[in-house]
Amino acid sequence: MITRQAAKSLQAARESAPSSYDSFTQYKYSKRIRNRRHTNSSKKLDSNLFESLLEHLWSRTPEDKRSSCVYLDCLWFSLYKDGLTKTKVLSWIKKKQIFSKRHIFVPIVCWSHWSLLILCHFGEKRQSRTRRPFMLLLDSLHQIDPKRLEPDIRRFVLDIYKTEGREENEEFVSNIPLLVPKVPQQTNGEECGTFVLYFINLFMLDSPNTEEECLCFLNENWFKLDELESFREEIHSSLKSRSQSIVDVELPEDQHSS
Repeated sequence: MITRQAAKSLQAARESAPSSYDSFTQYKYSKRIRNRRHTNSSKKLDSNLFESLLEHLWSRTPEDKRSSCVYLDCLWFSLYKDGLTKTKVLSWIKKKQIFSKRHIFVPIVCWSHWSLLILCHFGEKRQSRTRRPFMLLLDSLHQIDPKRLEPDIRRFVLDIYKTEGREENEEFVSNIPLLVPKVPQQTNGEECGTFVLYFINLFMLDSPNTEEECLCFLNENWFKLDELESFREEIHSSLKSRSQSIVDVELPEDQHSS
């Protein structure tokens, strides 16, 4: 539960970083309200629309593909990074039981830009020689230097380990490889959120298991831009149809437009 004091701090933060905290007051609302409000096909995604699209994408992915994965809410990293309700964010992550999953998707929205952090094999034992933990940072705009997030990412990961009561220390976390492969790049300033969703979609459908496989699998020719456009239209259309169905069921008959 978000306290009133934390909510006020977030409201103030939104004024200086609207892309990160654009609709945080909606965070506590139900998924149905969130889905009902965001049915447009705008290319630029705010956090509520992004989360609704991600939830829908997750629900339509085959169970055998998503069973080994988990995703974190798209605002959690930003809240952690800015120190707002940091302890609470870590407690939310603990409830996700992320160490039981092979891949953990962490959508990041910072500096008015979306990118995707993937934590791989974090549940493996430290002594394992076959699969060791590594991280992927997928960014559709390399010219802004995605590596500038690395200090915050490593602090984030270290605190997750500590919250879980695990034995991994700062030295261990500092040695976890952080790979930034050359993935397809956006052509304008509005596509980064959709790129992140498509990264998640493609990764789940054919996820690599090792660092070497990742470097071969994830490259600048990973997909074509026309495929991205088709994906965008498909998920927006599907979400709109599903949201309309929810409205039809929930609203009394005399509240429907004629």
